[in-house]
Amino acid sequence: MARYLTRNRLRRIYKWGGFPVSHDRKLKTDEYDSLHISLEDLPRTTVITNGQYILIEGVDDDHPYVAKVTKLIESDKKKKALVQWFARVGEVPPNKLKLLGREPHPQEIFYYEGPTCEDEIDVESILNTVQVHQSLLDDLRSSSDEEEEPQEEEEEEEEEFCASQASMRTPRKTPVKKATPTTPRTPRHATPSIPSRSLPARQPGSALEEARARLHVSSVPESLPCREQEFQDIYNFVESKVMDGTGGCMYISGVPGTGKTATVHEVIRSLQRASDADDVPAFNFIEINGMKMTDPHQAYVQILQKLTGQKATPDHAAALLEKRFSHAGPKKESTVLLVDELDLLWTRKQNVMYNLFDWPTRRHGRLVVLTIANTMDLPERIMINRVASRLGLTRMSFQPYSFKQLQQIIMSRLNKVKAFEEDALQLVSRKVAALSGDARRCLDICRRATEICEHTSLDPGAPGLVGMSHVMQALDEMFSSAYVTAIRCASVQEQLFLRSVLMEFRRLGLEEATFQQVLVQHQALCRVEGLQPPSVSEALAACQRLGACRLLLLEPSRLGVLQRVRLNVSQDDVLYALKAE
Repeated sequence: MARYLTRNRLRRIYKWGGFPVSHDRKLKTDEYDSLHISLEDLPRTTVITNGQYILIEGVDDDHPYVAKVTKLIESDKKKKALVQWFARVGEVPPNKLKLLGREPHPQEIFYYEGPTCEDEIDVESILNTVQVHQSLLDDLRSSSDEEEEPQEEEEEEEEEFCASQASMRTPRKTPVKKATPTTPRTPRHATPSIPSRSLPARQPGSALEEARARLHVSSVPESLPCREQEFQDIYNFVESKVMDGTGGCMYISGVPGTGKTATVHEVIRSLQRASDADDVPAFNFIEINGMKMTDPHQAYVQILQKLTGQKATPDHAAALLEKRFSHAGPKKESTVLLVDELDLLWTRKQNVMYNLFDWPTRRHGRLVVLTIANTMDLPERIMINRVASRLGLTRMSFQPYSFKQLQQIIMSRLNKVKAFEEDALQLVSRKVAALSGDARRCLDICRRATEICEHTSLDPGAPGLVGMSHVMQALDEMFSSAYVTAIRCASVQEQLFLRSVLMEFRRLGLEEATFQQVLVQHQALCRVEGLQPPSVSEALAACQRLGACRLLLLEPSRLGVLQRVRLNVSQDDVLYALKAE
């Protein structure tokens, strides 16, 4: 492979050869018949005409693109070239190479045509001309053992490529078959499925062990029930953007445990399968999680590294991503970005959120952003107007599971494994649905109920079915932890302070607030309850007592009213303890 070191050493000069041969009044373009490329301080000149094969700047010096010039034009004083793309052997997917039925020549190129390729390029990206020979298959095999001698020229080398007459175009489908009407690309009324594990799990010894393994949160179910409509809407949105080569944003909200991330992952897997079958153009998928970053600006670094493999500082990564999503490029694929825990990317200036939502609006961005958060009205709560306007109005809300849906989820996971009584399943489903509708909490309670049934059984070999008493004991253990007991034993002012913390979190859309913000809610709540509002010192003392019990996480600060407050227990436990009171 030749290396084009002169691109870094010498500056190329591009000039038209002669006068325009035609002028298009509508497009306001001039057409030329030749382009002269010369190197600074060197007398050699390369002439490029229509029909010639050229090398175009690629991802690096060792991998330039190959194309054929079809027209040379000038538009708005910018020199452009219309080209027809060709793909090298290394750029063709392995499953397409199998369709040839033979071993391809190392220097063979194939005719490439795809909706993601732009046929208009800047002439400044042209490196040099290249020789392409059309030969029969026998000539290719006989010449594969001979060494190619590149023509030595000043500071540059020229490659030779072979194009077989039998395979100038890579077939999209299996040859010989005639074109028949195909089914729609988008699966209609389909239940999203999840791929099976690569390593088989240990075989359970009883029905309760098998049920406990199937009900584990990390267990991969055969399908995702009760989310068919949400799956279809997200699939249609992403598919339309990828097919059209445009960008867009979708905001997905819902309480924890409602299947938001799992549904999006299954949508991406379905689209990737459709892309492998050539039903959808190829695209890149990137996922970032605000919970896994120490600073919101690290989002730039993770996106750049997953997209290009480069490592850079946050400022440099932001600049590179800005350039990538603002300029068109040859063979540019669409990018689907999943941003989980969006609320944790909030900053005072909100520049991270603004850039993530602004890049999809660029003309050449080809970026589709899917954001996930727990608060439905997060854009109206914490986002300034210019950020919320970039996010748009494409939103989807995942409602909490009802008791029938939770019961269906458990039954689909058990998959005809008889381990629970029907009344026991209905009880745990109704209890969780009345509190939060969190499917993960429901699965944890069912798993704990199987353990209790196994331990309390008189016959370990045949423990029987999980009944109402086992579920009630599991519910008491799950919702009667030491934290719940501490909340129930707290004073009235301390319980009101916890309620004020929850109210402030909901108002902000975040899970962190300052003591001063919570104090305003606390005093207002006391007036509603008909109690005397506490002073600043009294409320601060109640906050510190809750921090000493580890119910709250307090920032060590000398300025008491400005210290930040976070919950050290789940909001479901706080609601359950306060509701019981």
